[in-house]
Amino acid sequence: MSRTAFPLVAQDLSAFARSLSRELDAHEGRPGHVQLLNMLTRSAGYRNYQHFRASCEAEERMERAPAPPEPVDHVKVERLARYFDAAGRLTRWPGKASHRLPCLWVLWSRMEAGRTHAEAEVNALLDASHLFGDPALLRRYLVDEGMVSRTTDCREYRRIERRPPAEAAALIRRLGRREH
Repeated sequence: MSRTAFPLVAQDLSAFARSLSRELDAHEGRPGHVQLLNMLTRSAGYRNYQHFRASCEAEERMERAPAPPEPVDHVKVERLARYFDAAGRLTRWPGKASHRLPCLWVLWSRMEAGRTHAEAEVNALLDASHLFGDPALLRRYLVDEGMVSRTTDCREYRRIERRPPAEAAALIRRLGRREH
């Protein structure tokens, strides 16, 4: 028979000890295993051991369950797509900060994962991905937003693997369909 260990946490050790002492004083003789489990878990704030166990099992199920998908504002994605031309190039730098980040995610997605890029390669990639002629601005924002790391001498760049927010992922998918 396999046993699952459940961590018992008492927020206030002094209150736990007082409660357990009262439980033991009220009990005649030496408590059995199940009685002692019930006393311990009641002292920690649960109704009984079964309540404690059910709570731990539910918490484990919730931790294993995938997170619910983030809602996507498709109107915003449609608005963001207007910053890109038919070839998927960024036509202008968004004035709104809330529009910049999803556009940066599109550029991030075009960098090869798990590979170190020279500054010249990053510039070439960014030049091919935008029309307003400022790869330095884009590089700086990618680094500042934690999407790309670079060496202190700025010679090597590497994409940082993260999951894009839902709206950025929707924009990447939309532009991917547009390019093909």
